[in-house]
Amino acid sequence: MKEKKDEKEKWNSQRVTMQLRLISWFFITLNFMEYIGSQHASRVRRQGRMHPNVSQGCQGGCATCSDYNGCLSCKPRLFFVLERIGMKQIGVCLSSCPSGYYGTRYPDINKCAKCKADCDTCFTRNFCTKCKSGFYLYSGKCLEKCPDGLEASNHTMECTSIVHCETSEWSPWSPCMKKGKTCGFKRGNEVRVREIIQHPSARGNPCPATTESRKCIVQRKRCQKEGKGKKNREEKRKKSNKDESKETRQESKGRAARRQNREQRENNNKTQPKKRKAPNKEQDLASVDTAH
Repeated sequence: MKEKKDEKEKWNSQRVTMQLRLISWFFITLNFMEYIGSQHASRVRRQGRMHPNVSQGCQGGCATCSDYNGCLSCKPRLFFVLERIGMKQIGVCLSSCPSGYYGTRYPDINKCAKCKADCDTCFTRNFCTKCKSGFYLYSGKCLEKCPDGLEASNHTMECTSIVHCETSEWSPWSPCMKKGKTCGFKRGNEVRVREIIQHPSARGNPCPATTESRKCIVQRKRCQKEGKGKKNREEKRKKSNKDESKETRQESKGRAARRQNREQRENNNKTQPKKRKAPNKEQDLASVDTAH
């Protein structure tokens, strides 16, 4: 009997404890809701004091604005960002976020958030697209020193792969020559070359030599100077004959033109009637004296 009585008292005490807990949770929840309501009301009152001149007809893409804080909200698809002017921050609405910020879109508002301190432009806070001076971009992060196997490019300010020099195959050896000639000597030099296909980066392997030369021996033979002189004389003779034939043709044309002009004058003289000469009185008198 005593054990049953103890169990009953224990169960009653647990029930009372649960009831007290429920009542305490109820009052705690009620107080929390009242606190949230009071905070919301105070924020509304504070906004009413800070922005007494809220307007719907704002300029510069603002949906709502105030004389003191500028834009309070933006028109659709525009980004809201705070610009500091001295000790004061002014809200503005932009079509794209400025340098050092990235855009975030929400159902109620689009905002521009700051990139990391070492990042100049970024896609998100954890993915940079351009670093500030003194940092190198690698996989969306800004590093002071590039990882092993990569090198820093001061032109793009990025960590890039190391590029080694690449060359083509050697060309065939040139004919054995000496002083630009292939005859008149026994020992000379022959050369072969190759081209650079890929120039190396700053830390890449440098390019090797692109030309090689080696000694060579050929059977001694004389240069054909006589044949060359004969060839020059033949060319001069052909040229002289060509000039003479040209002068001959010109003289022939001149003679033909003069003959044609002479024949034309003769034909003109034949077709024109002859003029009778006037009698000469002195000749007549001389002829009479001779007769006497």
